[in-house]
Amino acid sequence: MRHRTLIVEDEPLASEALSAWVNDMPMLELVGCRADGVSALKAIRDLAPALVLMDIHMPAMSGLEVMRTIAADPAIARPAVIFTTAYDQHAITAFELHAVDYLLKPIDRDRFEEAIRHALSGDAREDRALSALEGARSTEPVPLTRLLVRDQGKIVPVLVEDIEHLRADTKYTAVAARGHTYLVRLPITSFDERLDRRRFLKVNRSCIVNLDFVESMTPDEGSQLVLRLRDGSKVTASREVSKQLRADSL
Repeated sequence: MRHRTLIVEDEPLASEALSAWVNDMPMLELVGCRADGVSALKAIRDLAPALVLMDIHMPAMSGLEVMRTIAADPAIARPAVIFTTAYDQHAITAFELHAVDYLLKPIDRDRFEEAIRHALSGDAREDRALSALEGARSTEPVPLTRLLVRDQGKIVPVLVEDIEHLRADTKYTAVAARGHTYLVRLPITSFDERLDRRRFLKVNRSCIVNLDFVESMTPDEGSQLVLRLRDGSKVTASREVSKQLRADSL
């Protein structure tokens, strides 16, 4: 089975390169190329591609706007979407953990083929990117289940359940997970409403901890609780949170 593929890219050289790569993959069938969001939306409606490789910054209508329009129209068949862009911040701000995949320009051929395999896998066809965009438009925040973070030039998925703690670092947030620390270009307040409050607790203004990774809680001289985490780090809870933790322990 060949998967109908649409390329949406306003840079001619990038469009040509993607077209060549798509044509080299026997499981893909290139059904068209578009250079702006308006024509891309029409092509998605008319051609019903299974897979779309789409830039974010485009004339007239951005890739994000295209996706929001698709999410709002149940009559449009929803493709799996791989975003291609030179702006790494969109991996977090726009799609968080739900994007099918996200390719940062200049795109590496091996990384491209990996993204295609991922996009064509069964779970990706459920269109997690659209689910995230629909949730962003609703009144109730959608709980995070995965983050996309940068690590040595790559976008790496991190399961939220693996996050041990998050700490404010000027305009960034340092996310500790699986023995690594990743810097995310979002303030820590961006995570407050999106993390499961049964598991994550904002212990002070600059730190959120995963309670599953707390080994012990010991009062300091001011009766505030000092939480010791599995990775050996310590964080002091505010007075209000310390009272809450004491009450919950009874």
